[in-house]
Order: sequence, then C-alpha cells, then structure tokens
Amino acid sequence: MDVFSYFNYWVVVVLMMLGFFIVIARGNLVKKLIGLNIFQTSVFILYISAGKVMGGAAPILADGVELYSNPLPHVLILTAIVVGIATTSVGLALVVRIHAAYGTVEEADILEQDATC
Repeated sequence: MDVFSYFNYWVVVVLMMLGFFIVIARGNLVKKLIGLNIFQTSVFILYISAGKVMGGAAPILADGVELYSNPLPHVLILTAIVVGIATTSVGLALVVRIHAAYGTVEEADILEQDATC
C-alpha cells in the first residue's frame, strides 16, 4: 500500500482537523469563520477527489474512450463554493454587527457582557 497514493485524502483529513480545531479552540469570531472556511475547503477537496477516476477521460464522447470521470461532484462543488461565499459574507456581516453592539469580537468578552446585563 502506497501512502502517497492517498495524498488527497490525507490533505482532506489534515485540513478538516485544522478547521475543526480553529472553530473549537479560538474565541475570536473572525478566526472561527476562517476555521469554518478551512473545514469547508476540505469537504470540497474530498468531493473533487472522489469524482476523479484514474485513467478516466473528460465526459465528452470520443472514439476509443471507455472510461470517463464523473462530472457531478465538480458541478456540486461549484454550487457549494457559491453558497460558501454567501454564508461567509453573512457571517462577516454578523461579526461587524456584533462588534458594533459589543465593541469586541472575542466570544468570552461578549458572554461576559451578556452575563452582567
């Protein structure tokens, strides 16, 4: 078994763990959004890797080609990228609004201010 033949999947696992760690360990809301984006990127890479068939050609009918790669994961990921950008922009807009209301983007400070009110 060649470990390097699964390089894409190792990258997925590392990025997924890194993104999850950032979301859990960091108190800054902007850093949490960055962690979510890293996690989301790992899912994109996972789906794109699953869509590629070794030795497969592009899904265009041609003479002599019998094995094709599946285009569906790539199309789904294009949609997911657009949705990801939209949700990230909404998240950043919420962070800006939270900063305007509380004067900070640190989770602990926000919770402390809510507890004293």
